[in-house]
Amino acid sequence: MNGVELRGVTKAYSGLAVMKDINLEIEDGAFLVLLGPSGCGKSTLLNMIAGLEPVTGGEIHIAGRDMTKLEPDERDIAMVFQSYALYPTMSVRKNIGFGLKMRGMARPDIERRVSEIGELLQITPLLDRKPSQLSGGQQQRVAIGRALVRDPVVFLFDEPLSNLDAKLRADMRVELKRLHERLGRTIVYVTHDQIEAMTLATRVVVLEQGRIQQNDTPENVYRRPANRFVASFVGAPTMNFLDGKLVRDGDAVLFDTGAGCLPVAGLPDHAAHLLDRPVTLGARPEHLVFDDAGCAAKVLLAEPTGPDQYVRVAVAGAEVTARTGPEQVFRSGASVSILADGARISVFDPDSGQAIL
Repeated sequence: MNGVELRGVTKAYSGLAVMKDINLEIEDGAFLVLLGPSGCGKSTLLNMIAGLEPVTGGEIHIAGRDMTKLEPDERDIAMVFQSYALYPTMSVRKNIGFGLKMRGMARPDIERRVSEIGELLQITPLLDRKPSQLSGGQQQRVAIGRALVRDPVVFLFDEPLSNLDAKLRADMRVELKRLHERLGRTIVYVTHDQIEAMTLATRVVVLEQGRIQQNDTPENVYRRPANRFVASFVGAPTMNFLDGKLVRDGDAVLFDTGAGCLPVAGLPDHAAHLLDRPVTLGARPEHLVFDDAGCAAKVLLAEPTGPDQYVRVAVAGAEVTARTGPEQVFRSGASVSILADGARISVFDPDSGQAIL
């Protein structure tokens, strides 16, 4: 098995703990993304897996071996950094093959491996150019090629697309996804970009203040966040949060904020225990539906984005954002009717922030 396992890993600087009891199993062949805001510890965690940062406590196992105290070159990993870190005086061919040369591989074998990587990444026509003659996207391919050529057990990526423009980032996401499907190797990937996490990962680990907040599939992280932090960090626009109580009014269920009520349609039966207790309701923009069965709301602002539009409305004493199609025209000050889709909303404990639905 060529996975990675972290057992009780901690990291402290001058006695200040920045990574706190990290327990994580990364399956062989997984594409795991470490996601979180700046300063949450995701790059520190990646550097500890790589051996660039010593652990303060705990163990790191790679492919079933304890690598905790081994140097980076003994861990059979390859790393791609945010900066391309290419040798400017060397050709692409020599940049990719340099690591193999330093390991004493025969020149014909190096040429064969470099040619294979060139074809895999579709950069064969660039092999004799210098890095200064390449675009940002081409340089990033070379940096990835330099990691691939070593054929390691685990690939580590530290925000590799952050220096690219929007279109190149989208193109490289597709290439990385295809690359992972073809190679089937374990990848640990750091990013603060939730789009990268949701499109690339088979598993997402959300970090905050040195702790794992959720370790799940991208779909579950988005649809069923473990707590309010995950719910607020993942998704753009962010999830709407309302404090109040779920109450029953005849056959209907309403969310009472104390300043008004928002209808909640289709609340599942197993949520009945949440009625009449203080909770925080979480509804993503697509969970709010414009419907005549809803309650009165006032349009504050509409933001068309092409295929969708985001509509800011005042309802039940709060402001929320709803997502809908481009067909309907919303004008500021107009009256609309809106309700929440009870089958898709989240409910959080108002004190701990943990999800209870």
